[in-house]
Amino acid sequence: MPHDLAPMDLSDATSAELADRAAALNAAYRNHSAFAVMSRAMDDPSVGTVALVSSFGAESVVLLHMLSVMDRRRPVLFLETGMLFRETLDYQRDLAERFGLTDLRLIRPDDAALAAVDPDGTLNTRDTDACCAVRKVRPLEQALAPFDAWITGRKRFQSGTRAALEFFEPDGARLKINPLACWTPEDVRDYMDNNRLPRHPLVAKGFPSIGCAPCTTAVAPGEDPRAGRWRGKTKEECGIHFVNGRMVRGPAPKADETMGETIVAKDIVAEDRGVEAPAPELAADAPAAPVIARDDGFSAEDWHAPFDALADLTEAGAAAVDVPSDADPAALAGRLDAARIIRVDFPSFSDGRGFTIARRLREMGYTGRLRARGVIADQYAMARRSGFDEVEVAPQLAARQPEDQWLARAQWRANDYQARLRG
Repeated sequence: MPHDLAPMDLSDATSAELADRAAALNAAYRNHSAFAVMSRAMDDPSVGTVALVSSFGAESVVLLHMLSVMDRRRPVLFLETGMLFRETLDYQRDLAERFGLTDLRLIRPDDAALAAVDPDGTLNTRDTDACCAVRKVRPLEQALAPFDAWITGRKRFQSGTRAALEFFEPDGARLKINPLACWTPEDVRDYMDNNRLPRHPLVAKGFPSIGCAPCTTAVAPGEDPRAGRWRGKTKEECGIHFVNGRMVRGPAPKADETMGETIVAKDIVAEDRGVEAPAPELAADAPAAPVIARDDGFSAEDWHAPFDALADLTEAGAAAVDVPSDADPAALAGRLDAARIIRVDFPSFSDGRGFTIARRLREMGYTGRLRARGVIADQYAMARRSGFDEVEVAPQLAARQPEDQWLARAQWRANDYQARLRG
């Protein structure tokens, strides 16, 4: 790709346009090597401005080395969560100096946000999803705002949720580039050996996958390499790889700098919650029945009775209950036997509290139907592992994300390494 072409203005691209652009890029780069994908993409006008996001973890040195060979002046974003291993921070400084990276940006969580939700630094012990959101997802969202695309080190072999990974994928308001998508563990080792790259010091101590210190343990021989991440919890991702952490489809929400969070402006349509607003000609009609996504695909809505709001429940309970994302499941204690179906709302795709609510309800002994409303196909496996039986999908969203996309994520049991460990 010629280097003298100006990048395209991608700031106003719709989700459909980004999806088309990703498909075209994948077709054009399909037979390229990882090095060629990364090198050419950084100067491809149809990709736009690019940053590399690096955790400086066990395998991060590969992309950092490639970048230093191509252009060490390119931006590198490093999420310094405040809970990383000392070894990771030392490794980051060593690699930055060794490779001569001149635009390394340390991305930290907002102090006001931490004071509001994690003043004593123990949020990870109560809600790992919320901790990841305030320390990783939201800071990265703001750091990526000036860029049209970002480079990640994700690979297909790392988990079932990444088995169909492409070089390029739409990511909310920007593109995501995965140069190492097709690499195997042997490819990673060979590159490190051939280029004599330094390993993360914790790898030799049994840490093949490295995150924050409180949520990462060593892995025993024969265990899945990611078994040490959030050990004992049904969690495999921190959230930043659920399509820029928010899993939105359509226009990106407008940002407000308050507390480092992304605030959805009042004029953003319902599509940003995964539910598209009715077409104008249908606005006066009753809304179409939702589609229900399960492991065997789509089915028609089979629950036609009304849902009661959690706040309106009496001690007698209710057959169907709507639970908001900020609810305390303890409010349902003593009433679970009366609830035949509980529907948990996800107001945005970066809000992982619904997964925590589902797990707690199952731990409390709830055995009835548990439905998620407001998630998309990319989150289906996580929903099922958290205890949900099904997902309620708006008809318009189902049209944009057809049944085959949901079924591609329905083999969640086969790829649930935590379940394999427990079994």
